[in-house]
Amino acid sequence: MPQLKLAPIHVPKSSDVLADQLRKQILGGELAPGAPLPTERDLVLQTRLSRGSVREALRILEAEGLVSTRPGRLGGSVARQPGDESLAKYINLFVHGRGISLKSVLQTREAIEPALARLAALNRTAAERDELVRATERVEQAYADTPLYLAENVKWHCAIAAASHNELLRAFMVAISSMIYKASAIENFATEDIRRVVIKAHRRILDAIVAGDGAAAERRMARHLAALREQMQAFPDAPAYLA
Repeated sequence: MPQLKLAPIHVPKSSDVLADQLRKQILGGELAPGAPLPTERDLVLQTRLSRGSVREALRILEAEGLVSTRPGRLGGSVARQPGDESLAKYINLFVHGRGISLKSVLQTREAIEPALARLAALNRTAAERDELVRATERVEQAYADTPLYLAENVKWHCAIAAASHNELLRAFMVAISSMIYKASAIENFATEDIRRVVIKAHRRILDAIVAGDGAAAERRMARHLAALREQMQAFPDAPAYLA
């Protein structure tokens, strides 16, 4: 008689199953941002899971940024909309865990930011135009203070991403903003000459965005980032990877 063969059966953890159900309700809008989740006791009664499994499910969702939990007698869990910090955390873990090179980060910027500049020129509102002008002026005013200049430079790039009105690309740019700062903050790299060239490039890109010229904004941003990559790769102290 032939022997019956069965495939391995993988049974998910009960905490994962509960986390998945709650996740679907949050992302589907059944639990709006700020809405309270059932208490631990109610979740135990409704699902018949152990208190440990319920707590583990809530910890999973909190790590994903979908739940905010406050301990104590008056505490509890409320639903959250996924924020920029959630994406930033996972991208940074991926970059550092996989040992992504500085060159890859620079290439990523060259692939994304020219398109963001074009979209900003086409989609920016009057208020966003005015904010970009102010952001440009803040970079210029911080010229003599290198740490402040570098921080304002990153904010300038994020302001362009916000003006693009592409929420996914904007969130990605904000998520990698700390990497942009680290890449530009290499000791002795941001010389006066480089800062002067960057400020001039910013003005040219800003002029194109203010004029609503998407093609010029895209072309000028691409030229700016390509020059930055070449300067950084030629810099003798530039690290191969972001620490």
